Amino acid sequence: MSRLVVVTGAGRGLGFTIAERLATAGDRVVIAEMRPELADAAQKSLRDKGCDVTSVVTDIANRDSVMALASRVEELGGADALVNNAALADGVGGDAFWELDEAFFQKVMTVNAFGTWLVSKHLFAQLVRDGNGAIVNIASDAALYGLPRLVHYVGSKGAVVAMTRTMARDGGPHGLRVNAVAPGLTRVEATATVPASRFQLYADNRALVGEQIPGDVAGPVQFLLSDAARYLTGQTVVVDGGFVMN
Repeated sequence: MSRLVVVTGAGRGLGFTIAERLATAGDRVVIAEMRPELADAAQKSLRDKGCDVTSVVTDIANRDSVMALASRVEELGGADALVNNAALADGVGGDAFWELDEAFFQKVMTVNAFGTWLVSKHLFAQLVRDGNGAIVNIASDAALYGLPRLVHYVGSKGAVVAMTRTMARDGGPHGLRVNAVAPGLTRVEATATVPASRFQLYADNRALVGEQIPGDVAGPVQFLLSDAARYLTGQTVVVDGGFVMN
């Protein structure tokens, strides 16, 4: 039987591309998406391609919503893998750390860091049932070089990188692998409001030529979920064309 993979924030952009990549390769995919219209459209688009896809409207920062997601996934046979992609990223930049609204800082941290943990927590029992589960957390290369005027977003994605290491330590004895992918600046809906100067910064400083597209990230995510990465855990794979090099 094919794997069941949960992809959060998969109604559009990077999350949708990841879900599409996995589903067209034969995985059963659950699209966990907060916006009902995006969830429905993504489900229809992939089902029209013959994919086994189910959408579940989910707010990853809300415990009851995440528990309902876990129950629905259990009804479908239980999760074998999880991609924590959902995050608050649209139009979040512009303020220096001393200018940032306190409530907004907390909101970004809650969705991006707490939400990643919450979904992982409530799917854990399913993921370890067969002793071969995998989680991929989507971080950001911005957390690795300190992008200015984004302290809340950078802080949340830095938390995801750090959480990945501890989750890998906790999950390892149960056969659960946990890794992160840190994309660079990618042309998706969530980056539509990013200033042209930042796209130029990446263009001028990448080792590879050309803009980053969602498919550049979907491939490494697919690899990290696969048996080819069976002995890889606790790592953050930077996928940004060589803008940041560890």
